[in-house]
Amino acid sequence: MFDTVLVANRGEIAVRVIRTLREMGIRSVAVHSDADAGALHTRLADVAVRLGPAPAVQSYLSIERVLAAAEQTGAQAIHPGYGFLSENVDFARACGDAGIVFIGPPVAAIEAMGDKIRAKRTVMAAGVPVVPGRSEPGMDDDAVAEAAVAAGFPVLLKPSAGGGGKGMRVVRSAGELAEAIAAARREARNSFGDDTLLVERYVGNSRHIEVQVLGDAHGSVIHLGERECSLQRRHQKVIEEAPSPLLDTSMRASMGRAAVEAAKAVGYTGAGTVEFIVDADSPRDFFFLEMNTRLQVEHPVTECITGLDLVEQQIRVAAGERLPIDQSDVSLDGHAIEARLYAEDPARGFLPQAGTVLGLVEPSGPGVRVDSSLAVGTVVGTDYDPMLAKVVAWGPDRETARARLVGALGRTAVLGVTTNAPFLRALLTDGDVVAGTLDTGLIERRGEELTAAEPVPWSVHAAAALALQLEAEPAGPVVDRFDVPDGWRLGEPAWTVRRLQAPGGEPVEVELRGRAAAAELRVAGGVVPSRAVRVGDDLLVTVGDSTVRYAVAHVGGSVWLAADGHVTELREQERLASAAAGSGAGDGVVTSPMPGTVTVVQAAVGDEVAAGTPLLVVEAMKMEHVLTAPVAGTVAELGVTAGQTVALDERVALVTPAAPAPEQQEN
Repeated sequence: MFDTVLVANRGEIAVRVIRTLREMGIRSVAVHSDADAGALHTRLADVAVRLGPAPAVQSYLSIERVLAAAEQTGAQAIHPGYGFLSENVDFARACGDAGIVFIGPPVAAIEAMGDKIRAKRTVMAAGVPVVPGRSEPGMDDDAVAEAAVAAGFPVLLKPSAGGGGKGMRVVRSAGELAEAIAAARREARNSFGDDTLLVERYVGNSRHIEVQVLGDAHGSVIHLGERECSLQRRHQKVIEEAPSPLLDTSMRASMGRAAVEAAKAVGYTGAGTVEFIVDADSPRDFFFLEMNTRLQVEHPVTECITGLDLVEQQIRVAAGERLPIDQSDVSLDGHAIEARLYAEDPARGFLPQAGTVLGLVEPSGPGVRVDSSLAVGTVVGTDYDPMLAKVVAWGPDRETARARLVGALGRTAVLGVTTNAPFLRALLTDGDVVAGTLDTGLIERRGEELTAAEPVPWSVHAAAALALQLEAEPAGPVVDRFDVPDGWRLGEPAWTVRRLQAPGGEPVEVELRGRAAAAELRVAGGVVPSRAVRVGDDLLVTVGDSTVRYAVAHVGGSVWLAADGHVTELREQERLASAAAGSGAGDGVVTSPMPGTVTVVQAAVGDEVAAGTPLLVVEAMKMEHVLTAPVAGTVAELGVTAGQTVALDERVALVTPAAPAPEQQEN
């Protein structure tokens, strides 16, 4: 067994691998970029080594720097986690050349399955059914377009390299092809360094089911059941569960055999996942999608129902050990569901968010597991994937697991960074999800039912006003009565007004007087006794007859409050007014909908454009967003260049609306 293992990754997966290494008594080495200096995974590891600047290509994707860190620390093996270098065949080969064990499959297996074109041919030879389409290597744009037309719309463009939904585009008409091909190639090139595309028939009413396989170097390959991953948006998984509510015993055995045959076809060792697409209208028809030659994000649900630590098995197999069980020993106990917590705003089209974690509440309880890299003070930037944590719940049956997960998400709060937690709870309580009637288009069909921002209750505005009042009051005994901003004066105390506004909401005026611990609020002409006191790191707020305990944090003029799964940011309205005053320039103003980096500028000052014409592309956390002209007119201002970073709501361009056509005079 190894003495020292380097973890070539970051975030929650690095934390998760390091914890297993610790349990196995193996010395762990963390690596980090400048953006992750002091991150949780660097503090949990026995040793932490700096790789380089924040951009992944100069740090986590640098094979030379990762291998240098391994040599420097005496690491005998490297665990790549998922993403970054986990499926990079050049990295796996370089590890072997350097005498370091790559904790993953052999180079030949990565080569065969890492290229989706070659993978389809390999499994077809093994008798595994595949999705119809065209997967010839080296197809140029014209060949891709021709293949799409031949397959019939809608079709799916997929990068041959990589995964995670990056670069995938659904194309529904010939008119969309040119732009979709360009965007897919660009995103694939940026994410994987390879812009090769393949074309597949798009199975619209589909379910995404994957099978976990495990193999050793002694010829044994088994499967550990399946995971249902049909709840997706933009081809990115959101909720995963095991086992699938769709499969019966016979289907599970059939799909499991196909997955094992696919793995054996490439001499697979370690943990891997064979992904299938299933027609929801004909569930016994399944097609091979791809094989991920690494650990999956959703591996915890398999661990929960099998009792196996997949990371430990990866390490033991890499060290030459045999699998501890065979297929007949595999049994599935209960049900597990996982929710991915992202730094994103569902009400704004799931755009990535950034910020500093000011406060943190993570759930616990029977059957609840949290894989997280979060800590108070963590800076969530735009350099990497927006996934922050995974909340997992196990139960003896599916409904128990689902209910536990809904409850756990209600006890999850990240203050300082907007997350998708309310969306996850809404999704898990959707009628079809409760019934297990899932497909990959469900989230898109539900739309605003799941993503619309709920109005902020008046009581939360009141709590924020009291929190600001408490913060403004001097600590300790009061020496000068006029130092206390409670409206005191001779006669009746004065009312003070705080105007608060949630992002995207309307301003709300909260009138109060007195100190926070014994205040009065005026609501609709009536006076309500109120009270706010600190209880540890939380705030206990009483308004009238209602008392709520909030996790609270504030920075600048923003107050973050969390209670019962709802996290709300409220800003003092004056700050919002001054910020808005600097940006008003009519309907032609273009602002960045997320913090990120400008990757492409497609227009120039002086260009005549129609409404909807692409102007530039902003990329954040591996996701592209095309900014278009809001009105027809002339590009009067373009204040950014490719490679420049922009902030949320930063003004990047201005289109001067075209003058209205003169009215025709009557003859």
